Amino acid sequence: MRTIEWDGEAVAIVDQTVLPQRVERLRLSSVDELCDALGRLAVRGAPALGAAGALGVALSARNAEQWGATGEAFHAAVSADARRIVEVRPTAVNLAWGVARVMQHVDGGAQSMLDAALALLEDEAECTRLISLRGADLLDELHHGRHRVLTHCNAGALACVEWGTALGVVRAAHERMRLEHVMCTETRPLLQGARLTAWELAQMGAPHTLIVDSAAALVMARGMVDVVVVGADRIAANGDVVNKIGTYAHALAAQRAGIPFVVAAPESTVDMATASGADVPIEERAHDEVVRWGGRSIAPEETPVFNPAFDVTPADLVTAIVTERRVIRPARGDRP
Repeated sequence: MRTIEWDGEAVAIVDQTVLPQRVERLRLSSVDELCDALGRLAVRGAPALGAAGALGVALSARNAEQWGATGEAFHAAVSADARRIVEVRPTAVNLAWGVARVMQHVDGGAQSMLDAALALLEDEAECTRLISLRGADLLDELHHGRHRVLTHCNAGALACVEWGTALGVVRAAHERMRLEHVMCTETRPLLQGARLTAWELAQMGAPHTLIVDSAAALVMARGMVDVVVVGADRIAANGDVVNKIGTYAHALAAQRAGIPFVVAAPESTVDMATASGADVPIEERAHDEVVRWGGRSIAPEETPVFNPAFDVTPADLVTAIVTERRVIRPARGDRP
């Protein structure tokens, strides 16, 4: 199953907001619909966002041509849509990367841009497969025996085009019969771990246990896991890792417990133009995500809320970053 693809006329995505109750596909036939899907996290995850950005500007070009736009008018319309798409999710660098890669072909017209977007989808699928295999090799290097893994948020096939990054590593270890158990955090406030990661682990038949985010440090302190494996939304030039809020706390707990902290992400997530995590804009999301759930209030409506979507894990807490090309070891002083 592909999380995101082109169906010949529109962008087709798996709607991640309705899982695990049902698997539902959405057709996005306009940039407005795509931006709405990005904003409400119907499609999310760094590699999937790169694919969404690529297909989004290809969709914009196709629609502009159908409306009769040519020359400067075509360029202006597509460029405006490209800016709109990037601004929806400013922290995850892959979204802007996917848009930029396809915008290089704007002079060739809509078909050239679509061809570039479809090529990016194939590249991303192969990329996450390679990350998964390299990551499983690394787990065998870091820990002898069958692996007990803790993961945070969702970095599986749903967050990518296929396979997954962190959960792709888990999948590869499971297929090699090297996986003993997975602890997945629920991941507040939108429960991507409970709704998505637990669902994906069940689909692959991997033994797993769901825990609340605040139980992760206890699980590590008690020696219940051997390694933490997470994804990333941006990796700075100094090796700092930006990922779902809560990741930094898990890295601190892993260091205290003396267990490896591994990040699995594509090279496209490495942003050499960003010096450190301190330079990354951290997306803040809606008040209602924290004070309401399932349409019901879980806190007084007037309660002030700080709702950052991401945090920054300093490089010295990161044992290894696994990409499709290499293994980087920031805690030893390696830099991307």
